[in-house]
Amino acid sequence: MRVTLLGTGDTTGTPTVGCDCDTCAAARERGVERTRFSVHVENERTGESLLVDFSPDFRYQFLRDEVPLPDAAIITHIHFDHLDGLGNVFRILEDLAVYAADETDPETDKSVAETVRDDYHYLDAVTVRPTTPLESVRICGLDVTLVPVDHPPLLCYGLAIEDPETGAKLSLSGDTSYGVPEVSREVLADPDLLLADGIVPADLCEYHPLGGRHEDDDGVPRTFGTKHMTREGALALADDLNADRTRLVHVAHFYPADEAFEESLAVDGEEYVL
Repeated sequence: MRVTLLGTGDTTGTPTVGCDCDTCAAARERGVERTRFSVHVENERTGESLLVDFSPDFRYQFLRDEVPLPDAAIITHIHFDHLDGLGNVFRILEDLAVYAADETDPETDKSVAETVRDDYHYLDAVTVRPTTPLESVRICGLDVTLVPVDHPPLLCYGLAIEDPETGAKLSLSGDTSYGVPEVSREVLADPDLLLADGIVPADLCEYHPLGGRHEDDDGVPRTFGTKHMTREGALALADDLNADRTRLVHVAHFYPADEAFEESLAVDGEEYVL
């Protein structure tokens, strides 16, 4: 299983358009970036590729990293930075199965699968495959399980992706607070690689209108506001899940420049063979 981190940034990415903060300046100087979230998973045994989320930066990411076009895709939730790149399949792909959760979201009165189907009804190449969370499905020769996480007000999902032949396992927290349900933690546990949402360091919670949540024994917030984990929360989740290796993704440009490129924080283009 070859995993390429196509997009490791949050909604605005780093560098952020129109921003001259020290972190965005440092990213430009280093020649690194964090575009909107997307992960490419290649099953080298079968020659098939699975895409997790369709970043608005889809075209640029695929040209930059020269990964194969996907044979199938998964959408974790309907926020634009994870979905709006789907329109890029127009005149590029002839057939694409898109897997998405089938449970109805009280906020939208639709499931993620229904939203994808309705919003992209004009894409003849796309076949939406409603998928039941916590039930494994074989995609591109890999066993994939959607797991509920905590990203209010919308339903959102993390993923466990396992190779049934080698036992290699990739887990993705999805966009979530530290309050990941126990049943989901059990599915995500013991990955070779964990991609965990770590949007900002915990000390920035004081600047969020809702502050921080899920404090540890030392009072350090593991959730920033309500929707995302802090760096400390993401690393705590990694410990909880017994992850062999962890990369923090969905990273914002609000990290101070002297912390924004620390070892645990992913940047675009990283590649892992599991």
